[in-house]
Amino acid sequence: MTAAFTFPGQGSQAVGMGKALAEAFPAAKAVFDEVDAALGEKLTAIIWDGPGETLQLTENAQPALMAVSIATMRVLESEAGFSAGRDAAFVAGHSLGEYSALAAAGSLSVSDAARLLRTRGRAMQKAVPVGAGAMAALLGLDYETAVAVASEAAQGEVCQAANDNGGGQVVVSGDKAAVDRAVEIAKAKGAKRAMLLPVSAPFHCKLMQPAADAMAEALSGVTIKAPASPLVANVLASAISDPDEIRRRLIEQVTGTVRWRESVAYMAGQGVTRFFEIGAGKVLSGLVKRIADGAVGVSVGGPNDIAAAKEALAASA
Repeated sequence: MTAAFTFPGQGSQAVGMGKALAEAFPAAKAVFDEVDAALGEKLTAIIWDGPGETLQLTENAQPALMAVSIATMRVLESEAGFSAGRDAAFVAGHSLGEYSALAAAGSLSVSDAARLLRTRGRAMQKAVPVGAGAMAALLGLDYETAVAVASEAAQGEVCQAANDNGGGQVVVSGDKAAVDRAVEIAKAKGAKRAMLLPVSAPFHCKLMQPAADAMAEALSGVTIKAPASPLVANVLASAISDPDEIRRRLIEQVTGTVRWRESVAYMAGQGVTRFFEIGAGKVLSGLVKRIADGAVGVSVGGPNDIAAAKEALAASA
């Protein structure tokens, strides 16, 4: 198998995502209904009708993006013959997308994934007072230089690499003053751009420890099965299948670095040439081309993408 199924993270959300799929395919509509039932509210109404500010709230965006990804996956299964176990050498997701990947591979139920992501979103928002933390994108520096920038900027506060996205794009996260310093230091070290991101909390850093504790409690009561295809874990950039280890790595992921560049490179090194980005947006497909020479990113998020995805899967067999 030379294909991997990947699932987007926060920032890919958009009002209206998944609506055309649900209107065209009952399998997609059933996923949105299941997520609404699991949360006890009409999240679907927010996803499809907005307002955008409400959808962007972390507690909404995270389960919403998972719902769109799994709705898309179900259509790929019913209409294009996709199977995580048969067709994917690996599954992987960017941050919250790791939950989507596990649901797609049968490791988590959709209902449990929705409830876990609602808990995760709320816990991440509550972990740090609004305005006390920040995140910044450093563009044009390699990962090692970005880590050095974060270390120099910390000065006794928290500042660490949160996302190593690839293609010279590293996001740092931590205390607001420290991240501000990182922006200036990065510019001095030759970054093409260094800018604060419009996020509501400093994700994937030590300040998220209260959220990691909340997820440890939430995950302790959830059944996790071995996935149909191995999960390339964010914090390891290598494949795992053991349910206990998956649980442990999901907790670590809240405060740990999303090692996306290394994850894609790992999968490419194992022979993966086609990376199917399943769900909203095209962020991951764009990154694939910058990380793995010759790899193809295939974005699947709407009814018009299904036939092309089927052809691409056949080519990767």
